[in-house]
Amino acid sequence: MLTQAVRDTIKATVPVLAEHGREIIVRFYQNMLGEHPELKNVFNMAHQQQGQQQEALARAVYAYAANIDDPQSLGALLEGIAHKHASLGVQPDQYPIVGKHLLGAIKEVLGAAATDDIMYAWEQAYGQLADVLIGMEQGLYQQSATSDGGWNGWREFNVREKNPESEEITSFVLEPVDGQPVVHFEPGQYTSIAVQVPDLGVQQIRQYSLSDVPNGRTYRISVKRESGSEERPAGYVSNLLHDHVQAGDRVRLAAPYGNFFIDVNATTPVVLISGGVGLTPMISMLKRVLQSPDQRELLFVHGARNGRVQAMKTKLRQAATEHDNFHLIMFYSEPLATDQAGLDYDYEGFVDVRQIADRILLEDADYYICGPVPFMRMQHDALMNLGVKEARIHYEVFGPDLFAEQR
Repeated sequence: MLTQAVRDTIKATVPVLAEHGREIIVRFYQNMLGEHPELKNVFNMAHQQQGQQQEALARAVYAYAANIDDPQSLGALLEGIAHKHASLGVQPDQYPIVGKHLLGAIKEVLGAAATDDIMYAWEQAYGQLADVLIGMEQGLYQQSATSDGGWNGWREFNVREKNPESEEITSFVLEPVDGQPVVHFEPGQYTSIAVQVPDLGVQQIRQYSLSDVPNGRTYRISVKRESGSEERPAGYVSNLLHDHVQAGDRVRLAAPYGNFFIDVNATTPVVLISGGVGLTPMISMLKRVLQSPDQRELLFVHGARNGRVQAMKTKLRQAATEHDNFHLIMFYSEPLATDQAGLDYDYEGFVDVRQIADRILLEDADYYICGPVPFMRMQHDALMNLGVKEARIHYEVFGPDLFAEQR
């Protein structure tokens, strides 16, 4: 346990982190990856180039400092980080490396303002945080290794099928090379795929949601091609998978992880809200709920630009006609002339839960949101304004407090 003096010192640095946090984290990554280039095989180098990784870590450090008196309030964040670390294969001996360069970056940026008391406090605080995460990650590794079909590290898989789902999204059905079973996963979880990226000269790891229900034999991921723009480069891994990985090729996968998944034991209504490729974990959730004999009321609200880029639209419409308890609501923001209102989509524009409040405000319903961060923020806030309780809203935590600025 941290002493009160240490906690007080950490809290006193919160304004400093707000001002210099990103500069500290940029320096941290520069120094660490310069001294340990092998870690480029673990970190997302595209996010490094775009500054997303620096921003995410800066916000996480800030949140940890701001909540040092009540670390339990960060439970969901820490759990999400632990799952992400486990999916990357992070090991305990890597934490001292991170600690050394994080403390070094604080000292470099703050200079004389980084007193001995401040550096001691952060050393103690980082040590506590590392111990918590190491403990959580070891629990996840053990659970995977001891489960039927489970494993730790990387496992070779064959690409059994490669199926285009739209102009932007392609699904890959993957089966283990060893022919043995694969571990069960919860609908909404993801797997990590590790590939060598020639353009970077390093391995890169990406997480993709599992887009089918568990079957014990194969996994399916659905990958959106990130074409890039003036603001950001094209996705290294997504384009490699789309352009170069074919049926019969081999890839390496980590076991499934993630703390965003549906409660399969509940019997109350479910409302799934997704945007773009955010539908991939929802497909797994949807299919699992439809398999349940409880006939839970299920609404799926999805937003896409148009029918050309919407994935799995025929399968979704078919499911809606086959199951009385399932209702599909589609929003197209830029419908094509060939897209028919009432057939291909229900509403023109971006997803607006206020517009369909009379259909989605169900007693004791749980709401699951997935999509780009601005999309999730918008839906979360709209549901809150409609009177939905926070505990009923579930989303993937991409940062230390995704919606803090909006509350």
